Amino acid sequence: MMFKRKSFILLTLFTLLLSMVMPYKATAAEGVTLYTPLTGLSLTPGETANYEVEIINESTQVKNLELAVRDLPKKWSYTMTADGYGVDHLSVKPNSTKNFQLDIEVPLKVEKGSYNFDVTATSETGAVTTLPMTVNITEQGVFKTELTSDQTNMEGDSESTFTYDVELLNRTASEQRYSLKADAPSGWQVNFKANGKDVTSVTVGSNQTSNITVEVVPSKQASKGTYEIPITAQAGQANAELTLESVITGTYGLELSTPDGRLSSDIQAGDTDVLTLEVKNTGTSKLENVELSAANIPSEWNVTFEPGTISEIPAGQSVKVDATVKASDKAIAGDYVVEMQASTAEATANSQFRMSVKTSMVWGFAGLAIIIAVVVGIIFLVRKYGRR
Repeated sequence: MMFKRKSFILLTLFTLLLSMVMPYKATAAEGVTLYTPLTGLSLTPGETANYEVEIINESTQVKNLELAVRDLPKKWSYTMTADGYGVDHLSVKPNSTKNFQLDIEVPLKVEKGSYNFDVTATSETGAVTTLPMTVNITEQGVFKTELTSDQTNMEGDSESTFTYDVELLNRTASEQRYSLKADAPSGWQVNFKANGKDVTSVTVGSNQTSNITVEVVPSKQASKGTYEIPITAQAGQANAELTLESVITGTYGLELSTPDGRLSSDIQAGDTDVLTLEVKNTGTSKLENVELSAANIPSEWNVTFEPGTISEIPAGQSVKVDATVKASDKAIAGDYVVEMQASTAEATANSQFRMSVKTSMVWGFAGLAIIIAVVVGIIFLVRKYGRR
């Protein structure tokens, strides 16, 4: 008797141990099986798991089944549909199958970890078929708003427009209307666009994303350097901030003139005239190795510069240069145009100077003397031969 009792106890323990080590399957009741290949999914907070579940009726009778999800974590929700309709009961013919769609919605605020629940099908007799499911939440869920961009740093000169593509993600439990603001440097302009239109606010649904274009126009006087432009999206307590960077490489510009702005002078044929030029850096970056030259000068004229090359002109500064113009000995009276140029690798400036050639006084006196001599000669001849 004692031996039989021990044998029974050992058999019971063996059966329990065997049930613990055997893999768990969906419990089939009365020939009904639930099947889906996706029994373990990895999701992030706010995502929805979509399952295609198959009901397999291997019996010889029609099965009218009540469908449900049991032990679903708190604040999680689900919907079941078949043929486009919401369902909680399905009827399956003998030796046949029927599919339904199961959507499990994960809340935004959820702890990271693994969550288990069961999909069940209960027959009219109360027999239950169970399909165990697992969802792995890969990150900690919170109620928050996010502003992100794949490219937050851009480079260009002060005449450029910097365009940033930004995503605004509403990870709160309700729709939010966000006001958009930017804290730009003085003289800068920032515009927000959504769907191609200028906006100052956007409405974003729960767990939805809005694509926003941010256009940054620098001040024309912005000097070389890196500028930060914080942008914010705010809806009550839900807000997010993103810092954009615009790197100004500087603008380049040259101006060639004279200190008083006069671009003309008088000169005599064969003589020289020294013009004082002013070369100004009108950009926002330093210019180096600025070369002076003359182009399209009249024949047999000559122009030289001192200095011929300016080693450096800081932004906004000017340097004076002497241009020596020598007119041709054969130049006749009139106006002549001399084109002068200041150039560097980044910028070029041109100015045209009008040089008025005046006849020399020596030649004027000589001409006058000739005229007087001719007149005197005519008078002499008239007196001498006119009475005959």
